[in-house]
Amino acid sequence: MKHRIVVLGAGYAGSAMAGSLARRLSPEDTEITVVNAEPDFVERLRLHQVAAGQEIASRKLADLFAGTGIRLHLGRVTHLDPERRTVMVAADNGRADELGYDTLLYALGSRGDDRGVPGVTDHAFDVAARPSALRLRERLDGLPTGGTVLVVGDGLTGIETATEIAESRPGLSVTLIAREELGARLSAGARAHLRRACDRLGITVLEHTAVEAVEARRVLCADGAALPSDATVWAAGFAVAPLAADAGLEVTADGRILVGPTMRSLSHPDVYAAGDAVHTLGENGLPLPMSCASAGFTAMQAVKAVVGSLTGAGVGHVKLAYPGNHISLGRRDGILQLVDGAARAKPTYTGGRKAARIKAGILGISLWGAAHPTFGLPVRRRRLAAVPDASARKAVAQSS
Repeated sequence: MKHRIVVLGAGYAGSAMAGSLARRLSPEDTEITVVNAEPDFVERLRLHQVAAGQEIASRKLADLFAGTGIRLHLGRVTHLDPERRTVMVAADNGRADELGYDTLLYALGSRGDDRGVPGVTDHAFDVAARPSALRLRERLDGLPTGGTVLVVGDGLTGIETATEIAESRPGLSVTLIAREELGARLSAGARAHLRRACDRLGITVLEHTAVEAVEARRVLCADGAALPSDATVWAAGFAVAPLAADAGLEVTADGRILVGPTMRSLSHPDVYAAGDAVHTLGENGLPLPMSCASAGFTAMQAVKAVVGSLTGAGVGHVKLAYPGNHISLGRRDGILQLVDGAARAKPTYTGGRKAARIKAGILGISLWGAAHPTFGLPVRRRRLAAVPDASARKAVAQSS
């Protein structure tokens, strides 16, 4: 009987893990199923561009996985039962399916975090998922010249969203609300570059400002200010779904799965986690932040652990490092800020068009990896993986 591997999520981490497993494990011995809510691969790192009104071509997961032997199951994961080793998946048509697994790889990522602020869920927009980014774009499309947009949150997502909207829609008035000093985690030079970019794009920056409530047409601040807003974008952080915690997996206070150095769940050895949904320490002893880079490293480590466990080849080690931040400031400007071993910004940075090109290159590499999930898989194996019936696969193999 084949060993059943189920991968939850087909983002950067999930698609990479599924493809890597298909490359390294025999299709005769393993069965890989990927569960995802959407039929397309979503470039989450470009959703602020989608919201600003740019057309980003999407790729069908069915096309990406074609000929790899990977099964795609579309639907939303509603329940995990790690004791029975099952996953409940709900489809848009109301159908519910139960999938069994022998090994589960959890890569469901994160979503916007309202941080308990009243009105965020009802009145604010976010770019944490494609549907919400499209809703924001529709709202911006309906705003008149001079309409006001407030972006709450001065992390990478907030900065990229504010600058992208300001550049793509110069007729709108954009304000970026920062809880601390703008770009507090950047070097002095990078902070100055960021300020110049905001000035160039006409973005108003409010620093040391805390938002206490979001209403339909205004934002209420802790200092008593009421700021008018035609569209409020909430970019004040990310959180994970309570799915893992509800299933009884050992998690952190914020719901991320606790794992050992191989990305294996501390409480359930049949479960591995990667990406935003995992809590693990990097080489510097600090928790890895939610990021695309972290997703890549944790995904590679999880794959090495699963392959080593199933083949008896031993588990290889992946260096879990966080190199720094790459920030787009519209399409022609950016900041590349490297960090030291303690995750502190190095004194120097790269800015301008060069940084923008580097960021575009990183996005291109990430997309290429997703679009070629089994790159390096021998042609003969790809042919066999594309044949669903075992006896037919044998006949193809004998004729090769």
